Amino acid sequence: MSAAIIDGKALANSIKQNLSERIQHLKANHITPALTVILVGDDPASAVYVNSKHNTFTSLGLKSEVLRFPAEITQEQLLTEIRKLNQQKDLHGILVQLPLPKHIDTNTVIDTIAPEKDVDGFHVSNAGSLMTGNPRFIPCTPYGVMKMLEAQKVNLRGAEAVIVGASNIVGKPMALLLQKEGATVTICNSKTRDLAAHTKRADILVVATGRAEMITGDMIKPGAVVIDVGINRMADGKLKGDVEFSSASEVASAITPVPGGVGPMTIVMLLVNTIESAERSLKTA
Repeated sequence: MSAAIIDGKALANSIKQNLSERIQHLKANHITPALTVILVGDDPASAVYVNSKHNTFTSLGLKSEVLRFPAEITQEQLLTEIRKLNQQKDLHGILVQLPLPKHIDTNTVIDTIAPEKDVDGFHVSNAGSLMTGNPRFIPCTPYGVMKMLEAQKVNLRGAEAVIVGASNIVGKPMALLLQKEGATVTICNSKTRDLAAHTKRADILVVATGRAEMITGDMIKPGAVVIDVGINRMADGKLKGDVEFSSASEVASAITPVPGGVGPMTIVMLLVNTIESAERSLKTA
């Protein structure tokens, strides 16, 4: 079997094209969706992600600002900057690029963002809304994965879904979204015994661990749909996912590549969330 490649870049471009009417409606009402991204320190991978987000927004005529701070910034200084952004009425989205330096508490920073501007969907109130089935914002990466499964016409009701990686950013919200659509969900983590016994049951396998090529073809059920969220830069500069692509693609029915899979979808769903935030501001104006 040779797996179908799930082209995240093409799907992201299609979604962007379909947003033009919503953007024009907002602009006709004197609202331009606006995002501010906070980048702390000089992590190269974070800088790449931030530039991609910025370019996506500006290419569509939307407002995008990147606030860069040195790694030495204190937590209170960073919180002060976020509180200032919370007060800007024409700003619809605030995103703090992770990871943050170790001396800054990530949860405190995220929970300082106004929930109605938390377009990443990480604020505790937004996480709670997702858990109860009425989300304000869906975290961008799981949101993008759901759109990919929808585009592939994957039947989730009754399917066995296995997620490898239990983070608040991907694994946990991914489980909630799949469960809502009727899948039976298992979440695995670094302490899971006999990981392959779980992954080989999966009709849908989502891998988000940050460990290059940890899932190989012999750990995958024939015909499974494999979503590789990982992106790891190797010593030779090449990017690899958390799934060993060549062996997995011989077993799976469909698989996302790295790069060009989940990454572009994460960015476009951030765009969607920011536009939704702007639309809410129009309704309350």
